[in-house]
Amino acid sequence: MKVLITGGAGFIGSHLCDHMLAKGHCVICVDNLITGKIENIAHLRKNKDFRFIRHNVSERISIGGRVDYVLHFASPASPVDYHKYPIPTLKVGSLGTHNALGLAKAKGAKFLLASTSEVYGDPLVNPQPESYWGNVNPIGPRGVYDEAKRFAEAMTMAYHRVHGLDTRIVRIFNTYGPRMRKNDGRAVPNFIMQALTGKALTVYGKGGQTRSFCYIDDLVRGIYALMSSRINEPVNIGNPNEVTVSEIAKLIIKITGSRSKITHKALPEDDPKLRRPDIKKARRYLKWAPQVPLEEGLGNTIKYFRNTR
Repeated sequence: MKVLITGGAGFIGSHLCDHMLAKGHCVICVDNLITGKIENIAHLRKNKDFRFIRHNVSERISIGGRVDYVLHFASPASPVDYHKYPIPTLKVGSLGTHNALGLAKAKGAKFLLASTSEVYGDPLVNPQPESYWGNVNPIGPRGVYDEAKRFAEAMTMAYHRVHGLDTRIVRIFNTYGPRMRKNDGRAVPNFIMQALTGKALTVYGKGGQTRSFCYIDDLVRGIYALMSSRINEPVNIGNPNEVTVSEIAKLIIKITGSRSKITHKALPEDDPKLRRPDIKKARRYLKWAPQVPLEEGLGNTIKYFRNTR
């Protein structure tokens, strides 16, 4: 296949580029580098099956030749990023999704949207199944990301129903691994960098809020399985093993051997109290489940951060 990946120089997108090339596909990576990094794809630049285009997909996408699959992963994805770039976040979820869908339609390509567990907001049910409609504050500080992704899902399904476009939607839960940015703002890179530099680990609130951490290799396997399926509706891909934020902070201190302590700050507005995927659908239809244990995945991630400090 010839696969176009928007946001392909980002954390998840760059791993997808690697995976697609390893599977023997040709890859066109499109990224404006607002949060992506050219270093994430530098090792691919001499690969004859890889092409990088610097472009903002919120503007019209023009690609010559055949495209078999469009993977739309372009978007700021951490609170730090979408608080800094609220309007670009809204634009890439709306205009960017429209442009990516339009390209897929014009090329007769299949389309996969990277959605997020944030469409569930601060959930009132746990774990969160795909049938749950969510509890989202549309005008809160997180609303620019949550609603951009909810709109993107609605537009994707509209193209499927109206134009017969063959679509997929992956709802990605907390994912971690090598190539996360040091200043990403999310729990795992924050805690790792604080532990490695001997600073206190910043836990917001009492630390009892939960997250479910999926290693990047497991996520990419799940996305590829979804691509190969015939499921047009959303599918959760994430790790159903729930841990508290305090527990993950303590585990990172243990693995790094740091002497750092834990400090507490006020909980940000609309910060989800629960986050845990129901993955029955992925297990049943994709035969997928996460395989990498948390300590192993964190060890790999910590090694990456040590080597890139």
